[in-house]
Amino acid sequence: MTKLQENVLTSVKENDEIVELHISNTEDKYRLGNIYIGKVKKIVSNIQAAFIEIDKGVECYYDMTEHGNKPLRVGEELIVQISKEAIKTKQPAVTRKISFTGKYCVLTVGDNRISFSSKIDKEKREELRQFMEPYHSEKYGFILRTNAKGAAVCDIAEEINRLIEEYEYIFRIAPTRVCFSCLKENEKPYIADLKNIYQEGLTDIVIEDKEIYNHVYSFLQREQPEDLDKLRLYEDKQLPLAKLYSIETVLQNALKERVWLKSGAYLVIQPTEALTVIDVNTGKCIGKKRDEVAYLKINIEAAKEVARQIRLRNLSGIILVDFINLDDKEKWEELLNYLKIHLRKDPIQTVLVDVTKLQLVEITRKKVRKPLHENIRG
Repeated sequence: MTKLQENVLTSVKENDEIVELHISNTEDKYRLGNIYIGKVKKIVSNIQAAFIEIDKGVECYYDMTEHGNKPLRVGEELIVQISKEAIKTKQPAVTRKISFTGKYCVLTVGDNRISFSSKIDKEKREELRQFMEPYHSEKYGFILRTNAKGAAVCDIAEEINRLIEEYEYIFRIAPTRVCFSCLKENEKPYIADLKNIYQEGLTDIVIEDKEIYNHVYSFLQREQPEDLDKLRLYEDKQLPLAKLYSIETVLQNALKERVWLKSGAYLVIQPTEALTVIDVNTGKCIGKKRDEVAYLKINIEAAKEVARQIRLRNLSGIILVDFINLDDKEKWEELLNYLKIHLRKDPIQTVLVDVTKLQLVEITRKKVRKPLHENIRG
């Protein structure tokens, strides 16, 4: 972690390659995960939506389908949580499905199921299911995150008890608070980034700024003491972190439309309002004669980079990838399977949905935070 003007830049490095970049505005008042007593400002029935004020003049989108058959009234006060950041012209979104997120699990209010990350294998799920049985409640449930698969049960239990205490406190004080009260101000975004990193293989948490270091130290001491030994303050003024790991170069390249591959082929990445299009081009690395083997080789190289760029740039929503067309069905299946393997490395839910008749590969990625190109431009 390092400072980038008034923001904090968090980069995640895997196998000597930067795979994630997050830019956090520490002064942002309406953070992802904040919980408020909001008021229904207006209802738009034809799109099954309402707009809920969480502060004077701050309206958030609310999907009424999650309200069930219970009618919603203008002026009604509700406990809501920011579930999506404001993106471009869209307001932040809020939900009544309140959640409390930890490193190993998420406590979900109103959903009392115990569910598991798809990245936890069947045998480990059964083991964790038995462990979770005493925590079953009619009021809340739990989602066991990927980090739980390698964690000690005592660490998971400690976190669960802390999340239950937090839940009970919030819902105990809510009836005594006035409208627009912030019942919970979430941790700064770079702390959320720490929680979301896959812990398997995490060796170092390196921070350049002393103030950020102290804040992260306090957080780890309070909630993740098992990670304290990984934390270190970087103090070499002659060689800043951004230079040491070429972070500035990676950031600049992640904002470019064109991404060159080692073979000489390249990707063109074009985000639009509705979706993101990624086009794979052969460039000058192949002759005019059609060569399926060469095309597959380029597509395989491109698939790995596509998965990396989606994660690096924090692209979300609908993503269409136009690979070089392959006539051989077996080669096409090989490509898709290879792409799925690399998409599964993403901590954010990313799914290869379908392939159109024109061989456009449709991917969806959960939309939570702003994409990198919007964050860097404010």
